[in-house]
Parts: sequence; structure tokens; C-alpha cells
Amino acid sequence: MGHGGDVITELSNDHEEVEELFATIEELPSGDGRRKHFADQVTIELVRHSVAEEAYLYPAVRQHVPGGDALADKELADHAAAERIMKDLEGCEADDPQFDVLVNRLMAEIRSHVTDEENNLFPRLREACSADVLGELGEKVRQAKRTAPTRPHPSAPDKPPANKLLAPGAGLVDRLRDAMTGRGKES
Repeated sequence: MGHGGDVITELSNDHEEVEELFATIEELPSGDGRRKHFADQVTIELVRHSVAEEAYLYPAVRQHVPGGDALADKELADHAAAERIMKDLEGCEADDPQFDVLVNRLMAEIRSHVTDEENNLFPRLREACSADVLGELGEKVRQAKRTAPTRPHPSAPDKPPANKLLAPGAGLVDRLRDAMTGRGKES
């Protein structure tokens, strides 16, 4: 992740990457160990994406979009639900009977969230903000993803300023854990 362009382009590209990972998981047979690898990769990407949205996208929605508070609150609730699923999934291996249930719930939750963002939130944000504001937000989102956590932290704050202060530290710890375990590395 980290494509360039304005915030909407950046986040839409992230959505496409996650959907490609979902398709790969769906193509593999139940119980296949590679499903766990790709589920971990999805989790890494989704957590980074969510942290960046929570730090910059949703505050911008609150500031610029009419009715933005309600929109942002709904998206944050979606994130919280997905994060709980990812946390449960983190403890499952591909041959665990719960793995497929959790992966399917995560895919349904994320697909619904993406559809809502792309068909409702993004058009409203594009209408409310100048190209310069959207471009600046895109750069802030890319920067946030570089230091964001890679593992779900359901108890962590999801609103500024606390999320902006704590996410880089959690991100560093997560990346160290990932490096030591090989999590998220190409196989």
C-alpha cells in the first residue's frame, strides 16, 4: 500500500488490493495453510488502512462534509466490528473450524464497508473538498500507513489526538513482532 494520488484514489487502491487478497483466499481450499498467510496479509493491510482513515479521513469528513459526524461514526463502528473479527482470526490456524467462519465474516464486513465508502462517503467528500485538500489528505494517509500498526488493537483509541499519538508506537512493536515471526512476508 502506498500508491500516490489524492486520498480517494489512495484508499480505493487499497480496497482493490484487499479484494484481490480476498479472492486468493476464496480460491484456496478450506484448511489450506496458505489461507492463514493471506488472512494475515489482509489483516496487515486492513489495520494500516483503518488507522490512516481514522487519523485523517474521518476527521476531514467531520470537518468538510454536511452530516459528516454521523458518517464518520458509522465508519468507525464498521472498523471496530472488523477489528474484533481480525483479533479473533489472529488466533486461528487455517485448519481451525472457526477460521472459515471468521474469514467469511471479515470479507462480508469489509465488502459492505468498502461499498458504503466508495458509493456514499467518497463522492460526498470529493464534492465538499478541493483537489488540494484531497491531495494533502492522500499524502497524510500514506505517511500514516508507513508507521501504523499491523495487528488489530481493538482497545486502542480510534479518534485524534490519542490515535495519532499511540499508533506509531504500536506500529513499531507490531513490525518488530512481524519481523521476528516472519508474519506478512512473501512465501
